[in-house]
Amino acid sequence: AIMDETTRLIQQRVDTLPAGLQARIHRVREIAQELAPHHDVDPREAAVGALAHDVARAMSDSELIYHCTTFGLPIGMVDRQLPVLLHGPVGAKLLRSEDAHLAESLYQAVYWHTTSHLTLDKLGKVIFLADKLDPMKIKRYPYQPRLRELAETDLDQAILEFLTREMISLASNGHMVHPVMIETRNHLLSS
Repeated sequence: AIMDETTRLIQQRVDTLPAGLQARIHRVREIAQELAPHHDVDPREAAVGALAHDVARAMSDSELIYHCTTFGLPIGMVDRQLPVLLHGPVGAKLLRSEDAHLAESLYQAVYWHTTSHLTLDKLGKVIFLADKLDPMKIKRYPYQPRLRELAETDLDQAILEFLTREMISLASNGHMVHPVMIETRNHLLSS
């Protein structure tokens, strides 16, 4: 089966990552599998999406910029300041370059798991939220319990809640806000 081959290729990449990052990926996978049934998402697909989401997370800033240039990925003003934001796009492109059968839904989920995006399907939304709900991120996102509650009932409301709080936090601490986050939030408010 195509999915099994995809899973094998992703697992091979995950096996090369630092232990701490592998542990984080496995925590996110567990959360994604728990959220999936609430939204008619196949828990196996959610597991693979979560396994894939951080494959490029261990790369240095210069490696991420290099891969973006090679793949012809756009690098925005905020990305230049914070190249770690590019690990989703780079990870998605790397997986697609190795696996011609990579499902579009999975590609998008990995690509946009940091900022979210207005075109994400339910799988993408589950992966995005599972990533934010990693219990080790509770200090950064103290509102996780509320987010978890929303994530089980309404993916869009949960993403809106996250983006609103995160944008306030970034702005009030003097940081840039990624334009895709702003666009996604505006889209969720208008729909």
